[in-house]
Amino acid sequence: TVERTGDFASAFERALAGFRLAFQPIVRAETGEQYGCEALLRSFEPSLPHPGAVLRAAERLERVHELGRAIRSQAARILGSDVCPAGTLFLNLHPQDLADEQLLDVGAPLTAQASRIVLEITERASLDGVPDLHRRVERLRELGFRIAVDDLGAGYAGLSSFVVLQPDIVKIDMSLIRDVDSDPTRRKLVRSMADVCRDMGIQVVAEGIETQAERQVLIELGCDLLQGYLFGRPELMPSSEEGT
Repeated sequence: TVERTGDFASAFERALAGFRLAFQPIVRAETGEQYGCEALLRSFEPSLPHPGAVLRAAERLERVHELGRAIRSQAARILGSDVCPAGTLFLNLHPQDLADEQLLDVGAPLTAQASRIVLEITERASLDGVPDLHRRVERLRELGFRIAVDDLGAGYAGLSSFVVLQPDIVKIDMSLIRDVDSDPTRRKLVRSMADVCRDMGIQVVAEGIETQAERQVLIELGCDLLQGYLFGRPELMPSSEEGT
């Protein structure tokens, strides 16, 4: 492995230099019209072949902020060049990114486009280590960003993230969406989540939809937005259009 050969840092450098963003559509549940898209990290470093591997390398090397800044810079270039489909861009944040002062800077790459950006914060990692978390989240909202809780139903802290982040949008993890049309337990859970979010004025995105049957049930359960292979697979933008 890369770690045994002592080339771990070099592999991360290559991944950082060569990654690109792919985009998957997010559609309105009732109409099927495109609402926006999610930017997804894609690595071309063979020893760090998927986003999870790149993120783990960044954590081990204490370079999460560097990776986050590179991702946000590329997203800003894409938005600025109008090659991303019109609408809202969902962009993942590692919890450690919330402690990066650059993210809160009015001159940061994404700030000029903040009204188009939803920052997704995954439940798969703890928010406990972020200093002044409430103040930082409020500052992001002041800049114009919206906040989403990602991977609800598969995460680290459960519903406590609602209290901490008070999100504008919630994304229900695909583990609860898969086969929701044929699984009564999943239907009850998704309905309960959708009802709570509706009462709180939070939009609900269902992730990982692959069939028309799943889509129809999720509309009936009250999900606002839908995402998954049924509507489109993630597509890379041409590197020439990314300014790289």
